[in-house]
Amino acid sequence: MRHLNSDGTPKYTNHLASETSPYLRKHAHNPVEWYPWGREALERARRENKPIHLSVGYSACHWCSVLEKESFEDEATAKILNDNFINIKVDREERPDIDRIYQIAQQMLTQRGGGWPLTMFLTHDDRRPFFGGTYFPKEARHGLPAFKDILQRVAAYYRDHSAELRKQNEALMAAFASLTPPPAGPDSELTDAPLAACRAQLARSFDPRNGGFGGAPKFPHADMIEWLLRYWRASAQAPEPDLQALHMATLTLRRMAEGGINDQLGGGFCRYSVDEYWMIPHFEKMLYDNGALLAAYAHAVHVGDALYGRVAHETADWVLREMQSPQGGYYSSLDADSEGHEGRFYVWDREEVRAALTAPEFAVFAPRFGLERPANFEVRWNLFVAASPEDIARQVKRTPEDFKALIATARAKLLAVRATRVRPARDDKILTSWNALMLRGMAIAARALGREELAASATRALDFIRATLWRDGRLLATAMEGRAHLNAYLDDYVYLADAILELQQVRFRADELSFAQQLLDVVLQRFADDAAGGFYFTSNDHETLIHRSKVFGDDATPAGNGIAASVLLRLGHLLAEPRYLAAAERTLRAAWPVITQYPAGHVSLLGALEELLTPPEIVVLRGEARTIEGWRVALAKTYAPHRIVLAIPADAGDLPPALADKTPRAGPVAYLCRGSTCSAPIDSLDALSEQLHEDDEPPQTAATAAPSGSG
Repeated sequence: MRHLNSDGTPKYTNHLASETSPYLRKHAHNPVEWYPWGREALERARRENKPIHLSVGYSACHWCSVLEKESFEDEATAKILNDNFINIKVDREERPDIDRIYQIAQQMLTQRGGGWPLTMFLTHDDRRPFFGGTYFPKEARHGLPAFKDILQRVAAYYRDHSAELRKQNEALMAAFASLTPPPAGPDSELTDAPLAACRAQLARSFDPRNGGFGGAPKFPHADMIEWLLRYWRASAQAPEPDLQALHMATLTLRRMAEGGINDQLGGGFCRYSVDEYWMIPHFEKMLYDNGALLAAYAHAVHVGDALYGRVAHETADWVLREMQSPQGGYYSSLDADSEGHEGRFYVWDREEVRAALTAPEFAVFAPRFGLERPANFEVRWNLFVAASPEDIARQVKRTPEDFKALIATARAKLLAVRATRVRPARDDKILTSWNALMLRGMAIAARALGREELAASATRALDFIRATLWRDGRLLATAMEGRAHLNAYLDDYVYLADAILELQQVRFRADELSFAQQLLDVVLQRFADDAAGGFYFTSNDHETLIHRSKVFGDDATPAGNGIAASVLLRLGHLLAEPRYLAAAERTLRAAWPVITQYPAGHVSLLGALEELLTPPEIVVLRGEARTIEGWRVALAKTYAPHRIVLAIPADAGDLPPALADKTPRAGPVAYLCRGSTCSAPIDSLDALSEQLHEDDEPPQTAATAAPSGSG
């Protein structure tokens, strides 16, 4: 805080001081008279005929912090803002509805990509955008105009050209209305053609050397990795299994695991890499990325390489250690910056490392993590895997066991040293949708790794959501320090229902399954587009904004419509609920034009399409809890992404009818269902495995393991 009175109290306090968002509260003592988005600010803009300056960002955003320090803390800039605008600050993580609308508007107005910080200027009465951009520097540089100059020109233009702006706004609103194409007709056939097209698109953008898709900056795209694993698995019984799909997924997982995007000491992944090699990240750590990547690495455990399991363990351990609140919910993010510098918490001086380790430890740690190469982050080192254990052990004449032990002690020592540094700030708000993504990741990892404490972590998070963020039959979007608020969005409901279904496959609780049904019933009642199919991002009783979004494309998180279609199909088959199945098909028909145009941008919908065309296998185990748990564990050892396995103890009550009719017998028994057809009871694990073709293991060849320095 730059501006203090002589007694040390803040010189300025605006309207953000009582907000739940740490990002908003960070700006509470700027000289800018900030408001949160809400009635007070919007009514003042109408009353005073002042345009709205809308600034959208988030806590872990590096350039958001730069903009604050340069401009929002500057009294001269603040005076221009306060004299000419009503200033509204939005946390895009709490209000993705607002962010989504104005990101699209910015791209339409400027014909450039969006991002954060987002800077938009809106009309005073109807909140329609007329000018915008992202980051503007305090002084003109790098081809960008000075922020103060922008503000003065925008204010003058708004005063002098109101009629022209209205015409521009009408064109913009017409463009919004055309964003969603008409759905496929009821007679149109939904085929598997987009699946092969997506596979071809991913192959064209795949980096065969470094993994990943496209060039720098390079994002993890965990959803694409999971989809490729599923695509490979679906081909496993074909005459020519798609080993290249497996290779694209596993090389990407390997290269990310080896890279500096993965915290080599503490676990957890940063948001993206600024280079094509995964070496130097943008250092913020986001909950949603790590939930999705935890699931992807856990799925890859079944491919047979120990690396993927180790990374899944380390990622989960980081979440348990640093990202779960005492009340059970998961925190949102860690900042990129500490002490005013990006990455300072994570990078090292070589001599600092040498001083912390014994000579034998340094002799293996330095070549392993790149300290023998030139500095890669200014004059310091961000750790990455630079050489294989076998090569290093041979060079220093150590056994593989000695190497592993020395690396382990070195990492522990350096982690302890790092713990004494000033930590990056943590955004402690609890977001329902992001918690659901981590809950799903924890459930999948618990199953793949056999770690009960991960299922317990997921259960604590779910219990927190049900106790704190479920109120009067509706979800809330965010909670902080005991205060939960804001109407939840489509993603909150469907991500959570999907996560609950994953958690049931680790241990079954009828009340949680019933809760998932309640979530989907709200989705059908409050979010459905009854005319065209699919679901809106906001509910039908949400605040009225300039546009009601319906999102089919994946971005940093999967499209809510894709997850909705998938979980509606799965629970529709599991519970014999035709309403769910019909809504899922209507969603896919609504999305069909965009799926066929660019399938790789809609992999969450492709996952649902696969299960519309080939319904999932459902295995219901009944019997004494200990016995059927053994069966469940045995089935969990095989990667079967199109299978749902529920182990329901014989004494379980309050089951929905479709599960209650799978009655227990004297001994353990399984019911195997495909679509609407179920088998007779199967009374041995061997017989069940035979019916599931578990003896036909998916092929694994050298194509699954790229040349690597990991071990």
